[in-house]
Amino acid sequence: MREKVTALTPPDNNKLKLSKIKTTAAGIPAALSSMKHGITRMGVAKTVKSLMMVNQQKGFDCPGCAWPDPSHRTTFEFCENGAKAIADEGTKARVTPDFFKKYSVQHLSNQSDYWLNKQGRITNPMYLAKDSSHYTEISWDDAFEKISTQLNSLQSADNAAFYTSGRTSNEAAFLYQAFVRAFGTNNLPDCSNMCHESSGKGLGATIGIGKGTVTLEDFNKAELILVIGQNPGTNHPRMLTALRDAKNKGAKIIHVNPLPESGLNRFKHPQDYMTANLKSTTLADIHLQVKIGGDAALVKGLIKIHHQKGGIDESFIDSKTDGYESMIESALETPWDVICMDSGLSRQQIEHAGEMCANSNATIACWAMGLTQHRNGVTVIQEVVNLLLMGGHVGREGTGFCPVRGHSNVQGDRTVGIWEAPSESFLERLEQGLGFQMPQHHGYDVVHAIKAMRKGDIGVFFCLGGNFISASPDTEATAEGMQKVDLTIQVSTKLNRAHCITGKEALILPCLGRTELDITKDGEQFVSVENSMGIVHSSRGGFRPASTHLRSEPWIVAQLANATLGDKHLDWLELTDNYDNIRNLMEKSLHGFEDYNLRIRNPNGFSLPNPPRDDQSFATDNGKAHFTTNPLPNVSIDDDKYVMMTIRSHDQYNTTIYDLHDRYRGIHGNRRVVMMNANDMMERGWKTRTIVDIISHFNGQTRKADQWIVIPYDIPSGNIATYFPEANCLVPLESTADISNTPTSKWVVVSLHESNSSQEEE
Repeated sequence: MREKVTALTPPDNNKLKLSKIKTTAAGIPAALSSMKHGITRMGVAKTVKSLMMVNQQKGFDCPGCAWPDPSHRTTFEFCENGAKAIADEGTKARVTPDFFKKYSVQHLSNQSDYWLNKQGRITNPMYLAKDSSHYTEISWDDAFEKISTQLNSLQSADNAAFYTSGRTSNEAAFLYQAFVRAFGTNNLPDCSNMCHESSGKGLGATIGIGKGTVTLEDFNKAELILVIGQNPGTNHPRMLTALRDAKNKGAKIIHVNPLPESGLNRFKHPQDYMTANLKSTTLADIHLQVKIGGDAALVKGLIKIHHQKGGIDESFIDSKTDGYESMIESALETPWDVICMDSGLSRQQIEHAGEMCANSNATIACWAMGLTQHRNGVTVIQEVVNLLLMGGHVGREGTGFCPVRGHSNVQGDRTVGIWEAPSESFLERLEQGLGFQMPQHHGYDVVHAIKAMRKGDIGVFFCLGGNFISASPDTEATAEGMQKVDLTIQVSTKLNRAHCITGKEALILPCLGRTELDITKDGEQFVSVENSMGIVHSSRGGFRPASTHLRSEPWIVAQLANATLGDKHLDWLELTDNYDNIRNLMEKSLHGFEDYNLRIRNPNGFSLPNPPRDDQSFATDNGKAHFTTNPLPNVSIDDDKYVMMTIRSHDQYNTTIYDLHDRYRGIHGNRRVVMMNANDMMERGWKTRTIVDIISHFNGQTRKADQWIVIPYDIPSGNIATYFPEANCLVPLESTADISNTPTSKWVVVSLHESNSSQEEE
């Protein structure tokens, strides 16, 4: 009998250590950390070889983020977190069938995310039978037979859902969506539903494309760069090099974020030491410390000042846009006292930044989850669009919109068809290329898939990568739904919490990592990915696989499709003999992929069509860019409540915990931490290390997480910050952004209550 398992991250009894907050990012500490993680996990030789292959033209694409690679690359094209991701995948540790004999599912569920990840690479396909307490080894053939039998026994194809992580290559993702649609559903939730869905919806409605419009070269030609709701020092460290280079060429940088972040304060490139350059670079000219949720009010203020001070491109507005008069009237009518109260900033601060916007002839706006994971995630991005359109800052050198993706290929997955709500034109082109009819009705995104699982409407849940339990909001609600599913399948490289919280039956299918050789009967294969700036390029692993039982994601998808559907739609198995066959099919089925096999062999890849960037054209209903008029969100809360946002630490990539250090913030050893304004702590009579319970409030419902350590931090009054995935249990499933349905992980209304054990021992 399977014992009860818990979905919540277990209590953290590790000692919390606090150190001085860093004021400079990267430098020697980053280089030492990179080498430490590599050598301790992979050894010296493999560390050196892997770091010389990552992001190189004949090497593999870093799995750590989607920041683009420069055309003229140095010997080492990686950042600290990229080095950690590579070391994590290349670890010598192994999770074998004997490991699963030793540890029950219940035991594994009681371990921390850090412990689970540290156990190493999964070596064999594993099966968890109904009511069993332990996984057992299973053959690939038997695994596919179980999956296909369950899929073909469903009452409807819509009773299955197929999740995708942004790690998946273009080839695997395209084949996956082809199988899912051949099976008969558009139930293709993916990680973008939880991150940049708001960006896609906001940009798509205003400029006609749901992607950014800048190139890496634009950063060297920008006069002003806005970095909003983003911490590149931890989440996209290679971006700091682009910001440094822009700064050295005279660009101004405005950092908008509730927390001061070391990466936007000063930056020291580790490779500069090789040339005896000991200087660091100050990046942000000003830091606008907005309250959580105050970005929309700030941008309204910037628009008012921009209008007052000039710098308006009237020719561009008249010929290329519509909706300006309504937008500017709304902005000008917004009272300054409301703008200042909601943003938490003074009018003087906003006027200073607004003048910088008005004086700039070339502006780039960058953002990440700090904008997208709010109730107004779509409309606040549209306010940023309004601000840039005023000066004609799109489709010119040094200008444009730059949503920065945290997954290495989440943008590429959407481009090739991982999309629960595809347009008619997209499906029509797929039908022409693939040669069979597509399901037309929209499918489940992440939140809707969880709701369907809870209702018992999902019989099979297939995850191509990722850690669905930890990544999703409302952990206990998600777990409740997952455990109602008949069969759950995880395609994985390493252990995570989704292997503990499963359906009635479960499978783990171990796959190759990005760094590993992929050899088929036609020889060594490569895959392709798309970065945040729409450049598609190749990725080729160079290391022996961690186990002889590992298979590539394209192979797994093809075998699954063949077992489930046979060859009546496509010859699935032949497609994976040589990945050129998949790319030939993609060329027929996708816009912008002409001569795919030829162009992908270009050392620097190729750029996908981007009408706003390419020629200031906009694929909207009237061919113009749209200014939008949006009311400010209600950001008021009760006096006894706080607004919580979830963040990640420096030794973390999404839900993967590499280590227990948040070096830049000076937090070590324990992740169950509440960063709180010091004055707010004094009002409560709390000292550093007071232990509190957190209760979130939404529509009369509450969710509770116990035993958190309070520490003082430079954060606006009334706001707190906590790490995810530990705090995801507090994010209500029903609390999502309008239009995009993205969980509001950056806006959670909570109360704090002192725990019985009120003080952590010093």
